[in-house]
Amino acid sequence: MSKILVTGGLGFIGSTAIKMILSRTHDEVLNIDKHSYASMPEALDLVESSSRYSFLKIDLGQYELTKKVITDYVPDVILHLAAESHVDNSINSPKEFIESNIIGTYNLLQAANELWTDEDRLNKKFIHVSTDEVYGSLEQNEAPFTESAKYSPNSPYSASKASSDMLARAWYKTFGIPVIITNCSNNYGPWQFPEKLIPVVIKKALNHEKIPIYGDGLNIRDWLFVEDHAAALVNIYQNGEAGEKYNIGGNNEISNLDLVEKICAILDEVSPSMNIPKYNQLISFVRDRPGHDLRYAIDAKKIAKELNFIPSIEIEAGLVKTVQWYVKNKDWLNQKSS
Repeated sequence: MSKILVTGGLGFIGSTAIKMILSRTHDEVLNIDKHSYASMPEALDLVESSSRYSFLKIDLGQYELTKKVITDYVPDVILHLAAESHVDNSINSPKEFIESNIIGTYNLLQAANELWTDEDRLNKKFIHVSTDEVYGSLEQNEAPFTESAKYSPNSPYSASKASSDMLARAWYKTFGIPVIITNCSNNYGPWQFPEKLIPVVIKKALNHEKIPIYGDGLNIRDWLFVEDHAAALVNIYQNGEAGEKYNIGGNNEISNLDLVEKICAILDEVSPSMNIPKYNQLISFVRDRPGHDLRYAIDAKKIAKELNFIPSIEIEAGLVKTVQWYVKNKDWLNQKSS
């Protein structure tokens, strides 16, 4: 049994990872989270009573508290997911992204550096969870991003994550902190906070509001079902090698417009409207976002070859599960959106 310190465990990916750790392993989890506007403690209701789960409200911006948590808990693995992640918010308020994603990561790395012995650096792991957005934008005919792709972030969000990746790499190279960096494609699934594209589309459609799509809707993303991502992270902390970098993709490239059309078609079947013939009639194109990357695509051959990880959920099946969950939890969706 290992002791796993999860940062940002009240978030979408973090809460899913915690549930998977508790269901698939004998490990115990300490979840630390500053409990921000996007936190969802209700996502962990079913595990709160577990003797292997505990929670502390901690802001990683507070160095001494961060250090005390590591001192007291003595984790075998730090699974670092805490981050501000909404691109639009980073454009409007970049300072919070600098403080959370860069300073928070520095504090966590430096606390480990002060506390971990030489033996710890051989036996422990620090998993730094990042995004494919650090690589920048691809043209339509370019090959997907590999782990060696150059960094070229285009938004304040992706710049803050690129910075934290570089800190993690430097603390491995300079201080021997056993860092593993992961870069994932767009996540989706149940419990995603309704500021991201898929829950926004579902919420707008169910409420018969205009469904906004940036620009011409031809921007392409690779979509990764959140449970596949969580499974990859468990695999990585169990089997990954310190100093390595792993891209985690869903092998599901699709344009934003086609994605929204698929969601509308599923809603037509799952929750048909009594007011309009088809939900796609609500689609509305709006002014494009500044610095909007054209295409992201992940080459995930390395994690498949070295750790035998291949995502199990195709986009069609994942979207059906996701739409069904939000329809069933429409009240929660509207409450979190208000």
